Amino acid sequence: MSRRGRVTVGVLVGVFVLFTLLGWGVDAYTDYLWFDEVEKTSVFSGVLVTRLVLFLVVGAVMTLVVAGNLYLAYRLRPLLRPHSAEQATLERYRMILAPRLGTWIAVAGLVIGFFAGLSAQARWGDWMLFRNGEPFGVTDPEFDVDISFYIFEYPLWRYLLGLGFTAVVLSVLGSLAVHYIFGGVRLQGVGDRMTTAARAHLTSLVAVFVLLKAVAYVLDRRALLLEQHVSPGLYGAGYTDVNALLPAKEILAYISIVVAIAIVVFSNAVMRNLVWPGVSLALLAISAVAIGGIYPLAVQNFQVKPSLLDKEQKYIQRSIDSTRAAFGLENTEVTQYTATTGRPPETLASDTSAQNVRLIDPQLVSQAFTQSQQSRGFYDFGEKLDVDRYTIDGKTQDYVVGAREIADEKLTAQQRNWLNRHTVYTHGYGLVAAPANQVCGTGLPYFVSGFLGSQAQTQGSCAAPTDLIKAEQPRIYFGEQSTEYAIVGQVGEGRNVEFDRPQDQSNTGGEVYYTYSGEGGVEIGSFFRRMVFAIKNTESNFLLSDAVNENSRLMYTREPRERVKKVAPFLTIDGDPYPAVVDGRIVWILDGYTTAKTYPYAQKINLATETRDELTGQGSFALARDDVNYMRNSVKATVDAYDGTVKLFEFDEKDPVLKAWNKAFGGDLVVPKAETPPSLAEHFRYPADLFKVQRNLLTKFHVSDPRTFFSGEDFWQVPNAPDSPQSGVQPPFYLNVKLPDQDESRFQLTAGVTPNARENMAALISASYVSGQPQLEILELPDDTVVPGPVQVHQRMVNNYNISQQLALLTRGGQASVLYGNLISLPLADDILYVEPVYVKSSQAGAAPLLQKILMSYGDGGTYVVLEDNLTKGLEALAALGKNGAPPTGGTPSGTPSGTPSGTPSTPATPTTPPSNAPPGQVSAELAQAAAAVDKAIEDLRAAQRVGDFAKQGEALKALDEAMTRFQNAQRAAGAAAPAAAPPASGGPSLAPSAGG
Repeated sequence: MSRRGRVTVGVLVGVFVLFTLLGWGVDAYTDYLWFDEVEKTSVFSGVLVTRLVLFLVVGAVMTLVVAGNLYLAYRLRPLLRPHSAEQATLERYRMILAPRLGTWIAVAGLVIGFFAGLSAQARWGDWMLFRNGEPFGVTDPEFDVDISFYIFEYPLWRYLLGLGFTAVVLSVLGSLAVHYIFGGVRLQGVGDRMTTAARAHLTSLVAVFVLLKAVAYVLDRRALLLEQHVSPGLYGAGYTDVNALLPAKEILAYISIVVAIAIVVFSNAVMRNLVWPGVSLALLAISAVAIGGIYPLAVQNFQVKPSLLDKEQKYIQRSIDSTRAAFGLENTEVTQYTATTGRPPETLASDTSAQNVRLIDPQLVSQAFTQSQQSRGFYDFGEKLDVDRYTIDGKTQDYVVGAREIADEKLTAQQRNWLNRHTVYTHGYGLVAAPANQVCGTGLPYFVSGFLGSQAQTQGSCAAPTDLIKAEQPRIYFGEQSTEYAIVGQVGEGRNVEFDRPQDQSNTGGEVYYTYSGEGGVEIGSFFRRMVFAIKNTESNFLLSDAVNENSRLMYTREPRERVKKVAPFLTIDGDPYPAVVDGRIVWILDGYTTAKTYPYAQKINLATETRDELTGQGSFALARDDVNYMRNSVKATVDAYDGTVKLFEFDEKDPVLKAWNKAFGGDLVVPKAETPPSLAEHFRYPADLFKVQRNLLTKFHVSDPRTFFSGEDFWQVPNAPDSPQSGVQPPFYLNVKLPDQDESRFQLTAGVTPNARENMAALISASYVSGQPQLEILELPDDTVVPGPVQVHQRMVNNYNISQQLALLTRGGQASVLYGNLISLPLADDILYVEPVYVKSSQAGAAPLLQKILMSYGDGGTYVVLEDNLTKGLEALAALGKNGAPPTGGTPSGTPSGTPSGTPSTPATPTTPPSNAPPGQVSAELAQAAAAVDKAIEDLRAAQRVGDFAKQGEALKALDEAMTRFQNAQRAAGAAAPAAAPPASGGPSLAPSAGG
């Protein structure tokens, strides 16, 4: 290569290295500033220093081992080499390597060391746990070794063993190549094919490899407790492993030590050749196949399989007990619940738990929240809202809550310039809440907080309440939709540029602007920092724009899950963060899990698979595809929505994994549980993802008897979503209710399960906190009681003749679709109450689903079914059915009980089966008037839909229901045909069964 070529290559390499180092440096510096903002620099420095030390130490060791062996091979070269064609060919390579041999060896060693260091630095977590692990106080059932060995020590020992094998193999291959090039090993010529020095060197390396194999056999004995061996499909060492493989691996370990000694001694001191060492290696291989393979296979086929249950029963019990311990299932309370499939009790309407059933589906009302509470097109509440509880005026009840945030994708093209996106539209405003069991006359939620400016609620007959859940600082700078960085702070004297909120509810009432005054974000007033972030974000406006000055602060990594994950990289974060007003501030509450993969005998599950349900990806984040066999909800984390402060509160005081991590980062990363503010603890709820994992495991591991477990006859399954089985399994739901055998109402997650491959109900699983401690409970139904499951109940309710007629009316002749909310299964008295809200969504673009009806069933899901306007009327109607008995046709009574709460619409009573022998074609004056009223109500509804007036839509729906009631009553009085056969004269609603949206 010419001098100019060498200079060009050098410059290009230098530029590449410069930009690479510059990128790494900028990322590291901006990360440090972020950690300094949240006052968690111990995490940044702890991880960085650990990774750097591991990279340097392991890289240096690997470099020294490989390079040392290469140099030793060169030093052991023969001074005189026999003349042969082979040596003559190799001479040209020796002439290239010899002058700069040290350089070549150093480069080879450094390259190998570099990649080894990269591998090692990724193991920073294993090293931290190894250094800071504490005893579990529980031992494994086979070796009586504390569980901490498997969690904290085993992963690192296994990695170091693999590193040792890699170093030895690379040393053998490299040394063999050097010996061959420099004549220590020959393939041609007379005399020995290998010099004494080369033989001693290479056989010593092979002996080290065999000794490492002996260590591997020892670790393999422990690994048997972590692998899937126990039948049927359980983890841990089974009969064959304990009685055949464990002794075999111990014998092989001793054989490996003997073979290693034989290789060194026989090849260098006794025989001085490679015959006996080769024989020793062959014997080791034969022993591994015979003792470690053939013998266990024979035991499995001839001893275990003929009496599989008897042989494996002990180990099945171990797996059951370990799995329950690893996932917190060991204290699950199981109660036998006898459902009589009887009549609804007369006290049903006054039952507190029944009155607290959640009607509003957080997934379906998100659009209604957005349209009713946004005031500006760029506000959004996300795809799914959250459920929390608040105590107001001494009454605790569920509320559906959502944070009003700015959605970047909803900004117009004019609003999406750099200045607007990053300096004007910087934050959302307010937490909007609505009672979970109450709606307005229009079918919209009854909002009680989060109003903008002088906004007043004027929907239907709902009065405008005061701000019942008031945040003293309502601004949201850190939220689930905060995907862009924001530049905040005073721009100029008296200038406020950040859009804050509308002046009033109208779109023409002016706007209020604001300047951030908190401590969140990184100061970027200096030229150096602006330049760094200009490079980081490839944006010159950091240096050129007047919006960035000495008072500016930069907010980045603003999404709550990302912030907590960055502060606590060892945690798995729950997929459903939720906002809450705590002490006047809006905070995001997140659940953090500590996990492990090496808990002996515990079942291994995939987090992504086990936590996926109908809502995954629709407002709930999907968890990573990690295989774990230990899981604890050890941390409750909070992120302040205004200043981004991240706090980690200890929740599980007994979790050794959390204690090890906290110790690794200085001991003050996690706030002790005793210091958790009571006002915050009031909003803690049982985490959804943990419950899904536990629920799925309990479908099998509720069985504690190994013989029953082996047969699988009492296994359960999680049912699919009732209204859309193809969309995934039914998610659990939060309720503030009192279940049978509970002392008081609790805010708890509940879910039903069905027998394996069947659809009737098998049990109800609930999870809640009792005195701050997690409590799992199972209400198990008797095997001989056929109580319908969620899918069956939904089908029976919507296929009821009169119910299907009324549901068809809601479609308004194909101009709307029916959507079904979450089907709640609530054990009450001696049976199960099922509640399913019915929403109607207009076919007009952008229309929000409106809650119009409530499907309710009690008992067997077929006889006692009602479709009513609200919860109170539905409970009273069920109680009346239970008192009077259901009609033979399975319909509901023609009248509805009184007692409709203020602010809720009335709807037509469910018609009974019409007479079939009435003469057709006779239309009375009353019937004609009723048909005309139906036509007018439909026209009013269409007009309200065209202008998007939700209040008018609600009034029109109410008028339509009343008109349909008059029409049906007039038909009965006149002896006319069924409504399905005689629709109103002009464009009345079709009564064909709804497709269900």
